[in-house]
Amino acid sequence: MRIHMEQPECSGHGQCYLVNPELFPLDDDGFTALSGDVTVPAGAEDDARRGVAACPQQAISVLAD
Repeated sequence: MRIHMEQPECSGHGQCYLVNPELFPLDDDGFTALSGDVTVPAGAEDDARRGVAACPQQAISVLAD
């Protein structure tokens, strides 16, 4: 599974981070540290979907494999 992060769309709400801090790390300013396409580690697929759903800016999406 892969997700796509539109980093410029991140407003720093941190809702994805609250779902899984390891999968959705933040930078020192509280914005996503992810950019572009990211492979989701095995076992973190549900958290990835929850993180996508939690983003109020819709800056994260699931990519079809």
